[in-house]
Amino acid sequence: MSHLPEIFAYIEANRDASIARLMDYVSRPSISAHGIGIGETAEWLTAYLRELGFETTSFPTAGWPMVVGRYHKHPNKPTVLLYGHYDVQPPDPLEAWISPPFTPTIRAGRIYGRGAGDNKGQHFAQLLGLEAWLKVVGDLPCNVTFLLEGEEEVGSPNLAAFVTNHKELLKADLVITADGPIHEDGTPQIEYGVRGVLSFELYAKGANTDLHSGNWGGVAPQPLWRLVQVLATMKNARGEITIPGIMEQVAPITALERAALDALPLELERVMAGVGMTELDGPPEVPFYDRISCRPTLTINGFHGGYGGPGSKTVLPHEGLVKCDMRLVGGMSLAACEAAIKAHVASVDPSVEVIFDGGMEPSRTPLDSPFAQPIHNAIVTAQGVLPYHIPSLGGSLPDYVYTQILGIPAFVVPYANADERNHAPNENIIIECFINGIRTGAALVEEIAKI
Repeated sequence: MSHLPEIFAYIEANRDASIARLMDYVSRPSISAHGIGIGETAEWLTAYLRELGFETTSFPTAGWPMVVGRYHKHPNKPTVLLYGHYDVQPPDPLEAWISPPFTPTIRAGRIYGRGAGDNKGQHFAQLLGLEAWLKVVGDLPCNVTFLLEGEEEVGSPNLAAFVTNHKELLKADLVITADGPIHEDGTPQIEYGVRGVLSFELYAKGANTDLHSGNWGGVAPQPLWRLVQVLATMKNARGEITIPGIMEQVAPITALERAALDALPLELERVMAGVGMTELDGPPEVPFYDRISCRPTLTINGFHGGYGGPGSKTVLPHEGLVKCDMRLVGGMSLAACEAAIKAHVASVDPSVEVIFDGGMEPSRTPLDSPFAQPIHNAIVTAQGVLPYHIPSLGGSLPDYVYTQILGIPAFVVPYANADERNHAPNENIIIECFINGIRTGAALVEEIAKI
């Protein structure tokens, strides 16, 4: 017998209270980059989880605390690990906010405030879904561990070590993260992976000072040209990455992934017009969603050196720097990519230095995971809509700590609207998306308990 009808009724009856409680949560600054309000927010979450009946600890790290709450009362039932982050991005520029970032405001059916969508509104919806179970039934149908991080917005520098050192504490059958936006057409989605990211710099140096381009041109080495020539060997005019050892790592697209990608709706002309594009990057034959889910990228983030002011300055710059990032997909690894980039640059121009600035491994869960159907069913039950199945997000989340360190499947089930403006001024979550998140959070544990 399903308890969801009475739980959904409870969620609806407490709708206004849930909105008010989210606004209270969003009003608590917790900016990891600045160290503002992090400790206080971790303490607030710890107290709340304990009040729900979770065995809860706030673990100190080399950075900000990890809050772990455990509700384990069913030895023969599955355990789901729910991940979220309580830290938020800095609110700058403040003058671009219509209402203050930490004074949550409702306008036209949306809650505006920093963290409303990323990520407080989403993991709080999960928590409220569990609270509804405990209020109505007095128990949860399966075991739940909640992990709330305070450093996601600064790259999760301590998460991998924490998970490695607490494998038994975090032992679970699967992990679900509620983060990011649903599809722009309003359809919910299940995301089975995330791309990783590797950041690096190329640095070239010539003389010990800038030189006159007439007196020294053709005599002194030109660092900026060296960088251009190296870059030209890393990606060709068709848009193909040409660094040996990179594309060879890429896992092939499975038949299930191919079908899921082909089923995604796309209004390409409208998408391109929205950002002022008239063409796609190459290679031209690669489908749109393949580019985001299943293909690595090589991006020049910035090219620095020499004179960029008004008019002319006939100077031969003595040094230059290029900042790049590479998005990694299933099958790829940071170590293999670093080795390939370093070897390639050394073979083209040994005078160019490669400086690696860190990164995040990719993560991929197969679409035929035994947990895929229960998650699908939960979304249909809670929202009455068939979700899209996305093999991988274009961006990066630290899911690799679960798939590679804990060895469990990882899923992302976002609740926020596509125009949530996460990381930007006027961040928001549509109230109906938040309520749907609470309903989905409640339905997920019932479906998982059936496994």
